Amino acid sequence: MRGLSNISNLYTGKAVDDSAPVRTAEQVRNATVIWKDQTIQWVGQHRELPKKYEHVDLLDAKGLIVTPGFIDAHTHLCFGGWRAEEFEQKLRGDSYLEIAQRGGGIASTVTDTRKASQETLKDRGQQFLNSMIKLGITTVEAKSGYGLTTYDEIKTLKAYKELNLNPGNEIIPTFLGAHIIPPEFKNNPDDYVDLLIEEMLPKVKEQNLARFVDIFVEESAFNHDQARRIMVKAKELGFGLKFHVDQLHDGNGAKLAAELGAVSADHLEYISDEGILAMKDKNVVPVSLPLASIYLNQPALPARKILKNGLPLALATDFNPGSAPSFNIQHAMWLGCVFQRMTPHEVLLGVTDYAARAIGQDHIGTIEHGKQADLLCLNLESMADWMYHYHKNPVEVVFKKGGLAWEK
Repeated sequence: MRGLSNISNLYTGKAVDDSAPVRTAEQVRNATVIWKDQTIQWVGQHRELPKKYEHVDLLDAKGLIVTPGFIDAHTHLCFGGWRAEEFEQKLRGDSYLEIAQRGGGIASTVTDTRKASQETLKDRGQQFLNSMIKLGITTVEAKSGYGLTTYDEIKTLKAYKELNLNPGNEIIPTFLGAHIIPPEFKNNPDDYVDLLIEEMLPKVKEQNLARFVDIFVEESAFNHDQARRIMVKAKELGFGLKFHVDQLHDGNGAKLAAELGAVSADHLEYISDEGILAMKDKNVVPVSLPLASIYLNQPALPARKILKNGLPLALATDFNPGSAPSFNIQHAMWLGCVFQRMTPHEVLLGVTDYAARAIGQDHIGTIEHGKQADLLCLNLESMADWMYHYHKNPVEVVFKKGGLAWEK
C-alpha cells in the first residue's frame, strides 16, 4: 500500500454540479491519497486520514497540485509518414476537401501506412507515447483507419495490442476502417462498404482487436445510408460506436450518432441545436478537437451552447499527420479556453472524467475510491493561473496504475 500526501490542492476530476451551465471542478485542500496496487483506497483532507492508514508509506507531493492522469479520447496514434506540404497548401487557402480531391489528405497517409510494417508502426507509436506521458497523458484512445485493407487495418490494431503489453501504456483501440473510401474503390464505394461489413468487422471482432468502431460521415467519406449499414453491423457484433461528424458542415451527423446509440460523437464544429438535444437525450458524449479546428481554419465547436444544455464535453487532440499533427493535450486545453470559451475547470474535466466517459472507461478519469491510481503532480498555482499564462509544462511526476511512470 502506498500514498501521496502534502498535496496543496487535489482536483478529483469530478464536477461539483455535473449539469451546471458553467462547471466547477471538485477540489480537496491539504489532501492525501492512499492506493493499494493499482486501486485508490481513500482520498480526503490529511487531517481526516483514517487510523488504519497511519502507517502507510506516504510520498511527499511537496505542496504540488494533483489531478487525475489526462486522457486523450481521440487520436490516430499509428500511421506512416507526415504531411507537412499540405500544411503550406492550407495556409495558401486550399481547403481540406480540395486537397483530398487531388489525392492528398487521408489517402496520402494510407499510402505511407500500407508501406509500414507492424513493427515500424508499433515502435513509432511507442515513441509518441513516451512523449505523451511527459505531458500527463496516461490513457490514449487510438484509431486505425490509415490501412483501409483488411490486412493493413488489422496490422495497425495488432500494433496497438502489442503496445498494450507494456504495463506503462493504456490504449483503448478503435477500428476506423470507415475513414474514407480507399482510392481503389473510388468508382464502386458500396463494394468497400460490403467489405467492411462482411469481412473486416467480423475479423476484427474474432481477434478481439478493438473496443469501438468509428466512422467519418462527410461528403469526402461516408453518407448516412452507408454509415447506418456499417454501424448497425458493428453494434450487432458488440462494438461500442463512435462517430466523426459535423466537422466541415452540418450534416445531421450528431442526430445519426444519437439514433444509433453512440458512446461519443467527435468534431461537431457545425452541430445543430437539434443535434445537441438528440445527443443529450441519448447520453452521447460530445468530444471537442480544437487543434483540428485551428489547423483546418474551421469555427470553434460551440462549447458554451453544449455545456449550457447539460452535456459533459470531453476534449482531445485528434493527433494525426494531417489535420492535427500534435499530441500536446495541454495546448488543446488552452485552445479550449481561448478558442472555445471554456473555463480552466471545464477543460480539466474535459480531459479527465468526461474523457473517460467518451471512451467508456469508468475505472479511470477521477480520483476516488475504487478508481485506478493514475495521478499527476503539477507545479501550478491553480488551473486558472496555468491556462492564463500557458508558458510551461507543469507536470513534475506521473503515476500510472499506482506505479511511478515518469518524473522530471
